Amino acid sequence: MATRTLQLLGFDFGASSGRAILGRYDGRRLSVETIHRFPNGPVYCAGRMYWDVLRFVSEIQEGIRKGASEAGGPITSMGIDTWGVDFGLLDRRGELLGNPYHYRDPRTDGMFAEAFRRMPREQIFALTGVAFQPFNTLYQLLATRLEAPAILESASCFLMMPDLLAYLLTGVRGTEYTDASTTQMLDAASRTWSSQLLKVMDLPEHLFEVPSPPGAIRGMLSRSIAADLGIDPFPIIAVASHDTASAVVATPLSGAGSAYLSSGTWSLLGAEIGRPCLDPKVMNWNFTNEGGVGGTYRLLRNVMGLWILQECQRQWKAAGRERSHAELVALAEASDAGGALIDPDHPMFYAPGDMEQRIRVFCERTGQTPPGTEGATVRCILTSLALKYRLALERLDCLAGARVSSLHIVGGGARNQLLNRLTAEVCGRPVSAGPFEATAIGNILMQLLACGELRNPEDMRALVRCSFPVQSYDAHGGDHYDEVYAHFLDLIAAGGHIQ
Repeated sequence: MATRTLQLLGFDFGASSGRAILGRYDGRRLSVETIHRFPNGPVYCAGRMYWDVLRFVSEIQEGIRKGASEAGGPITSMGIDTWGVDFGLLDRRGELLGNPYHYRDPRTDGMFAEAFRRMPREQIFALTGVAFQPFNTLYQLLATRLEAPAILESASCFLMMPDLLAYLLTGVRGTEYTDASTTQMLDAASRTWSSQLLKVMDLPEHLFEVPSPPGAIRGMLSRSIAADLGIDPFPIIAVASHDTASAVVATPLSGAGSAYLSSGTWSLLGAEIGRPCLDPKVMNWNFTNEGGVGGTYRLLRNVMGLWILQECQRQWKAAGRERSHAELVALAEASDAGGALIDPDHPMFYAPGDMEQRIRVFCERTGQTPPGTEGATVRCILTSLALKYRLALERLDCLAGARVSSLHIVGGGARNQLLNRLTAEVCGRPVSAGPFEATAIGNILMQLLACGELRNPEDMRALVRCSFPVQSYDAHGGDHYDEVYAHFLDLIAAGGHIQ
């Protein structure tokens, strides 16, 4: 155990914002403090959507500078986690070939049909165990192969976003397993790239580094960057670099019967399992098998999450009607509990745009009266999310062969007490909420593992339990929602998109 307080930096890039977290570990407890926040939305240019990766590097350097100042001593190590699926390509000189695309860029339109022409859907799933999402790396690369083949021919290396950022800071290339597992290009059994799939999709196999388990030291912060910041170099750890993998590490699961919900722009609801579940129901219900820590897999369902609400907030702010999150939740609390419902996963809610209008259209198509106020709109979104969580949990019950006994909500969405209460009541299961900074905490826990301070996921979760509070929500009132749930299933079927 630590004989001095270790100071560890975790950089967590979500789908809409990023932050630097300073973690302090004294050998018994862990504390975390946000020291730098920054937006990281897409850059729109000439009808395409990109990530501004060089600005990300600049924000990381600013976070390191603030962290070193706040720590008042040497930084022990650092880790980076991001959303999945997106990537950058390097040329033969190690230079970045263009700005990485944002996963919501429309270039993947039509790629399902092209991929399934080359390999049947069922065979892709049998190889990878990964859910079919239009933004998966597989379809992004296939789009590149078709519209810009010269890019692939010029490339010498493929790096997922956290690996790309680590490379730009250290000069060392590598691929971390949990993030690579989101690509739909890994063989689920061998945990390495599927040569068969890459060959059929005409993707150059030499681009892909062999994935390494989470927790390895990737490299040292470059001397030039360290000198510019006035600090000594320190190791950068390839943590569980997919943000959900980090969040799950920091979820204080209470046993085999408990599930997790990482709540944010996206909602990831699932359970830890010891081997991939390739039951056809997993494919048909759009569940996925993603890589976890300690040889585990994350059997989960990706639900749209708070993205729809975030887009509404952006729209209201642009119209001069800005309200805080707390104000919107209060308005929703005061709204009619029996109002309109939507299917959060309907394709019409996927792309950025006028969500209020899209909610109105969905309601009109399904014979409902659209919400007429901001509070009613928020209530509609949150209740619909809770109902979609119930559907995902019931299917998880079926896949696991036993009823999930409790649900642990982590991430920024765990602060939404109305959504937490609705989830407990609608799903009829007790809910625990917290820690809120689970992704960054998981990032730091993996650094402690790499430093030899922790031994395994059990140690990590024990440290979370003694370091961070959780809030409990009872499952009372669930029977009241049985009729609402049946109505919800009818509505999403009428909306033409039920999974």
